[in-house]
Amino acid sequence: MGLMSRIVTSLRAGSVLPSPNIWHWPDLYEAENRAQDVDGSIWSLLDSLCPWNGDVLDIGCGDGFHLPRFAERARSVLGVEPHPPLVERAVTRIAGRTGVAAVLGSAQDLPVADGSFDVAHARTAYFFGPGCEQGLREADRALRPGGTLVIVDLDGLYAPYGRWLRADLPTYDPVEVDRFFEIEGFTRYRVSTTWRFADRKTLEAVLRIEFSQPVAARAIAETPGLEIPVGYRVLTRRKPTGLILR
Repeated sequence: MGLMSRIVTSLRAGSVLPSPNIWHWPDLYEAENRAQDVDGSIWSLLDSLCPWNGDVLDIGCGDGFHLPRFAERARSVLGVEPHPPLVERAVTRIAGRTGVAAVLGSAQDLPVADGSFDVAHARTAYFFGPGCEQGLREADRALRPGGTLVIVDLDGLYAPYGRWLRADLPTYDPVEVDRFFEIEGFTRYRVSTTWRFADRKTLEAVLRIEFSQPVAARAIAETPGLEIPVGYRVLTRRKPTGLILR
C-alpha cells in the first residue's frame, strides 16, 4: 500500500493545544532545533529501540524538521501537524523527496488508516501525561501489530532546564507524569544531551520564547556560555501482536 493511499482524506476536527514557541517564532525555533542534541544522544538511543526502515508516522511534526532524517532510511514517512502554516513549511521542506509527506491533522484524530505504520514518533508533545489518553489511543490505532510508539519529551527532573520548566509550570509534576506512563505500559529511558548555539544572541532569544520573561532572565543569567545541558525522557510502547485476554 502506498503512502498517500494510507491517508484518510477527510480530516475531522480535534482539540489542539497551541505551541507558544514554534507557532509564533518558526524561524527561531528552527535555530533551536539545530542547537538541540548536538552529540546525537537521542538519535543513538532511538536507533537501538526499534527499526526505522519501515513506515514512520511523525505526530506533531511542526514544520517538518525531522522528516528528512526519517526519510533517509524509512520506506515512507508521514508528518501530521495541526497548525496550517507549519504544514505549509513542512511541505516546502520536503519538496522533491519521494516517500515523504506532511498533512494537516491532530494527534487526537489522526488522518490515517488503521494499522498503517511500523513506528509512531512524537517529540515534545506529551509532557503532561494525564489528559493525553486519546492521543495515545490514536497512535496505537495507527500502528501495525508489533509496531512501536516512541515519545521524546523534555525531562522536568533534569537541571537546569527542568528547573526552569517547573518554575514556569508550578503545577507540573514530572514524577506524576512518569507514574502515568508506567501505568500506561511504557518503558522509560533518560537521556542527557547538550544544546549548543552558534552565538549568544540566538541562545538568549530561544530561552525567551521557551519561558516567561522572569524565568528566561534567570535562565540567561545561569547560562554563561553557548551550551545548555538538557535532559530528555524517551518512552516506548510496543503494540501487541496477538490477542490479549483481560
